[in-house]
Amino acid sequence: PTLLITAVGIISDVGSAVSVDLKEPGDPIFIVGETYPELGGSEYYKLRGFVGKNVPKVRASRAKRIINSVVDAIDHGYVRACHDISEGGLAVAASEMALGSDYGVKLDLRKVPAKLKREDFVLFSESNSRFLVEVQSQHKRDFEKLMKGRVCSEIGSVKEDGYLSICGLKGKKIVNVDLVKLREAWKTGFEDI
Repeated sequence: PTLLITAVGIISDVGSAVSVDLKEPGDPIFIVGETYPELGGSEYYKLRGFVGKNVPKVRASRAKRIINSVVDAIDHGYVRACHDISEGGLAVAASEMALGSDYGVKLDLRKVPAKLKREDFVLFSESNSRFLVEVQSQHKRDFEKLMKGRVCSEIGSVKEDGYLSICGLKGKKIVNVDLVKLREAWKTGFEDI
């Protein structure tokens, strides 16, 4: 179970709202925020029969800076798609972005800002204040400049092939699943993937 607090706000131009679905093959994918070994109470641990004690910590001042930076990037028009990384971690956020569009996504866990040695922890940690962001290719440098001083890394790209492909911490492909199979797993559960 994940504590989720929802807020409602006013957006001056609904046309500038950013959705989670991937938009353009070739665009870079960035992760904003740091990943910690925080899987206590996570969906991943639940599937494994664990509870865990390292629940996601709230780092309020860091969270505010990260959120404001992501909002600034959206306001500048640099961001095509954005998804919070929460329930289910990076793996679920990337899957949801791909499933919303039918475009594939290729990620490299070696580029994720984390001091973790376990691939499953990088994939399924539910650390707070993290975002997966598709940046318009032509605004990549602008986005990086805006994120200077924030924990942010380019970890992959949008692909036309319709696959979720993930390179592990040792450089080997650890996930390569087509979206048809992923969509079926989404409906029935991830145990068989």
